[in-house]
Amino acid sequence: MFKKSILLATIAIVSYCNTKTFAQKSSADNTLSVAEKKAGWKLLFDGKSLAGWKGYKKDTVGKAWIVEKGTLHLSKGGAGDVMTNEEFENFELKLEWKIAQGGNSGIFWGVVEGTDYNNTYETGPEMQVLDDEKHADAKAGKDGNHQAGSLYDMITAKNKKLKKPGVEFNQVLIKKLKNNVEFYLNGVKVVSFVQGSPEWDKMVADSKFNGWKGFGKYANGHIALQDHGDQVWYKNIKIRKL
Repeated sequence: MFKKSILLATIAIVSYCNTKTFAQKSSADNTLSVAEKKAGWKLLFDGKSLAGWKGYKKDTVGKAWIVEKGTLHLSKGGAGDVMTNEEFENFELKLEWKIAQGGNSGIFWGVVEGTDYNNTYETGPEMQVLDDEKHADAKAGKDGNHQAGSLYDMITAKNKKLKKPGVEFNQVLIKKLKNNVEFYLNGVKVVSFVQGSPEWDKMVADSKFNGWKGFGKYANGHIALQDHGDQVWYKNIKIRKL
């Protein structure tokens, strides 16, 4: 009986340790869980290098974009936006961001390089990344559509809860299937729209992008992160093609 009790206790301890180790590995930054791998998710940032990324219309990444403690960190302005080498059309994009106090950045999709364009935002719509409390842009635009989580200058994010700037990371999920797009911020759906719809066309016409011939026109394009001159950190950047 005594030997049997020892054996059962040993099995329990080993089982607990294996479960704990698996949980730690599953939740580690810049990794994919077993479930994510089965579902077709792919890491866009490995937490160790800038592999898979480039500058806009450049072969390399600006020097101020650095890998720091498992994050893709813009240490200072002047580096230019960074974007994926690969292009995506229908996808789910997950990432986490932390913005410096008073900081501004953004997440773009549908970014196209070409002789007619000089910047990511000329073609790619943007999910805003911002310190809503201290950055002046939070009071700009219409009804707060320059605030964090918003479709920049077009749709204001609703029912959001932001983490503390400079300290905590916010979780993002962007879903794009054909023309249907949804933004999630910290687990809450904050924006939804149909790109290319009559409602979309009206929003564009009423925004600063009115008359921009390439804005939001491309179904397939790069994912980009904005250098707006402020420190920002990104991690756990992963994507699944739909």
